[in-house]
Amino acid sequence: MEQVIKKDHIDLQKARRVLDRDHYGLTKVKDRIIESLAVKKLNPDVQGQILCLVGPPGVGKTSIAHSVAEAMGRKYVRVSLGGVHDESDIRGHRRTYIGAMPGRIINAIQKAGTNNPVLLLDEVDKLGNDYRGDPSSALLEVLDSAQNSTFEDHYVDMPFDLSKVFFITTANDASNIPEPLYDRMDVITLGSYTHEEKFQIATKYLVPKQLKNSGISNKNLRIAPSAIRAVIGGYTREAGVRGLERQISTICRKSAVKIVEDPELVVRVTPKNLENFLGPCKFRDESLNKKDTVGLVNGLAWTSVGGVMLPIEVAVMSGTGKIELTGSLGDVMKESARTAISCIRTRADKLGIPSDFYSKYDIHIHAPEGAVPKDGPSAGAAMATAITSALTKIPIHHDVAMTGEITLLGRILPIGGLREKTMAAYRAGIKTVLIPKDNVSDLEEVDKVVKDSVEFLPMEHIDQVLKNALIKNPFQAVQQ
Repeated sequence: MEQVIKKDHIDLQKARRVLDRDHYGLTKVKDRIIESLAVKKLNPDVQGQILCLVGPPGVGKTSIAHSVAEAMGRKYVRVSLGGVHDESDIRGHRRTYIGAMPGRIINAIQKAGTNNPVLLLDEVDKLGNDYRGDPSSALLEVLDSAQNSTFEDHYVDMPFDLSKVFFITTANDASNIPEPLYDRMDVITLGSYTHEEKFQIATKYLVPKQLKNSGISNKNLRIAPSAIRAVIGGYTREAGVRGLERQISTICRKSAVKIVEDPELVVRVTPKNLENFLGPCKFRDESLNKKDTVGLVNGLAWTSVGGVMLPIEVAVMSGTGKIELTGSLGDVMKESARTAISCIRTRADKLGIPSDFYSKYDIHIHAPEGAVPKDGPSAGAAMATAITSALTKIPIHHDVAMTGEITLLGRILPIGGLREKTMAAYRAGIKTVLIPKDNVSDLEEVDKVVKDSVEFLPMEHIDQVLKNALIKNPFQAVQQ
């Protein structure tokens, strides 16, 4: 197989212009790509440049690769790995089989026409495996700079040099990538967009794109900036901007009908008439719980599509000591709830709670949105706070949210996904977030706009959490 090399034309100024033109924000990703290009310019023979972009859907992972190819002057090819569960999809079939063909990697190289394209391996966390082999194991050789210079496709049946290919992979959830494969890649995390970033993306990219797609000139359709902000706040709740783009597309389609009927018409979209285009508002303001409530705490959860608020409710009733856990909770979360109850029992005297509450009362812990499965240990501190509030009848601050794993001794342990969780708190209008002390170093990853709007308090022990979350210090109430 003939190996054609396309010469790199690396110009860092041009590369930065291309990346800034196509993507708003994403500073860390752009800097990392510029660094790779600078090294490539100084040492054209450098190998092992394999980037893995991890982040929620709709934040620009796939389109970054296209911009990198343009910035480097290389061909761009994309290989989708979602649902691939046959090893021969990567390595190809031996030619003795009927219908044999090369694997996806060699096919992509052939399509590019050069042996040094920018090759995007999309959705690397969605690989499966079955009796036909494990494709993620076949990728180990492809993504290892020490081995891929002699990659052998079963169909081609001779070594092919993949070391000049610039590999970029994408994933929604890094925990689903097999460890040996994860180890071979330089992982860059892309977080959720803030409201301001979404507004800038909508104004600079999405609105012009949808106007062009709909064949509408910007003289015929005027979308007020306040209307775009209303769409972001009231009609979308996502980490990326795909849902936002769909809503803008809907506005353009509805406007197109009016413009076809009256070509001279100028359609103006404002927050007041937005419902005529998109229907009733889908999401009310997340800071809906404006009242300090007994037994209701704001937890924070991480999902593969970004961070979300996780309210937890606790009700205490006279009974025989039963514990009810509802809301589609996973095993780890159920264990956290039991740990939280035991932790509160150990300090019942200090809190002024009857020491036999566990046998006199039934405790019901519920996480609303019961159809959505929830799991993980990071709601332990929140559950302990809600249980204490329900037993002492002291309300919890409505503008405080928290995250952290709890132990039997009341220690607060670190958690993952802090950046996404803090973004959810910011979106919900939360003023104070209680975080584990060991997560303080992770605040460097948190967006500046979030740090400016939200106060972060590091916690080492559940006693500190209770003093900051409840409107009255439960320990002082006992002393008095």
